[in-house]
Amino acid sequence: MMAEDVLCPFCGCLCDDIKVEVEDDQIVGVKRACRLGSSKIRGHERTKAPMVRVGGELVEATYEEAYDRAARILKDAKRPLLYGWCSTVCETHKKGILLAEEVGGVIDSTATVCHGPSIIGIEEKGLAGSTLGQIKNRADLIVFWGANPAEAHPRHTQRYSSNSRGMFTLEGRKGRKVIVVDVRETRTAKNADKFLLIRPGTDYEVITALRMIVAGKGDLIPEKVAGVAKSDLEEVAGIMKAARFGAILFGLGMTHSRGRYKNVDNALSLVTDLNGITKFVVMAMRGHYNVAGFGQVCAWETGFPMSVDFSRGAPYFNPGETAACDLLAKREADAMMVVAADPVSNFPRATVEGMAEIPVIQIDPFPNPTTLLSDVVIPSAVCGVEAEGTAYRMDGLSLRMKKIVDSPYPTDEDIMQNILDRVRRLGDDN
Repeated sequence: MMAEDVLCPFCGCLCDDIKVEVEDDQIVGVKRACRLGSSKIRGHERTKAPMVRVGGELVEATYEEAYDRAARILKDAKRPLLYGWCSTVCETHKKGILLAEEVGGVIDSTATVCHGPSIIGIEEKGLAGSTLGQIKNRADLIVFWGANPAEAHPRHTQRYSSNSRGMFTLEGRKGRKVIVVDVRETRTAKNADKFLLIRPGTDYEVITALRMIVAGKGDLIPEKVAGVAKSDLEEVAGIMKAARFGAILFGLGMTHSRGRYKNVDNALSLVTDLNGITKFVVMAMRGHYNVAGFGQVCAWETGFPMSVDFSRGAPYFNPGETAACDLLAKREADAMMVVAADPVSNFPRATVEGMAEIPVIQIDPFPNPTTLLSDVVIPSAVCGVEAEGTAYRMDGLSLRMKKIVDSPYPTDEDIMQNILDRVRRLGDDN
């Protein structure tokens, strides 16, 4: 059997044209996906059964035992942290938010160490956004700023941006100009018409210089800005002004360089300036396949997109105080649930040391470094392969993920509901 139009559960592209060959309820072939997506769909070494830590060692347990232990840890904690969420579906997010509210905890997503600054910048300035379909069909200029889709989003250029053919962009790459701004010459930069090599941490200065040139005040900037010649900046500004439909697609190179959310704020202002001359849009290149979805669901349910604290009896949002890394580094969290994420592999050392001092619950299909610190490990079905649900593409478009094969593992949503039910019963008993 060949499953058609499958959504890839890997990155924010959420490619929806994947073909998956199934025999005897097993995946035997994947077509059209990039090698990263194909690997995710095919799966790899799975966590075989639930585990709980006994005498310092993880030992196999039943799901009921794992649920009970997880519920007790969360119920006994004074300030539990529920983290991750971006490689699972929106239905799970809703259950997780209910659980966080029930235990008076803090819920935060992987966006806090990813495009969290971008979200804050967008909150301050507003977003001149679009769908990826609009970029594919209309954009004659693509600007990749601090982003390297050739490595991080392998099919993005082919399906949605620089190399794609659309309704009004029939020539594809030949009919577009591509500009790359980065601190090194990436694979994406090698394919650009114009590459600006800037000094690390100078994104704000470069954006400001471009804004001044666009505004007709280029005579006020020096002959070099952040290592870039004024003539090159004038050339880029001219290309931007001459575009019929331009798109700035930015990654963590902008978001996490010096300036952080102010870089994004300034880039949004540049797009506003350009929209007084032509048509321009801007978009964050989101990583995990449903990181955008968690922000949507969390905003609906709480009023805030991430780092939401329920300890006060009502949602409270203050990044720098309620974000996951801050809570762990300051030793304010006394328990942690990790859902569809691996913070041990990418958190700063101080925060991982904070995790090692508290009970940790992990819910994930696969073992990873976080498993080594966990006191409860609950394996789950792979969303988009063994479980269905809703996910949001990086442009904010909601899509429905399919279930392709059956699984012996429960879904993330079912696991959340089981733990939530037990937490509530513990509350009734007290």
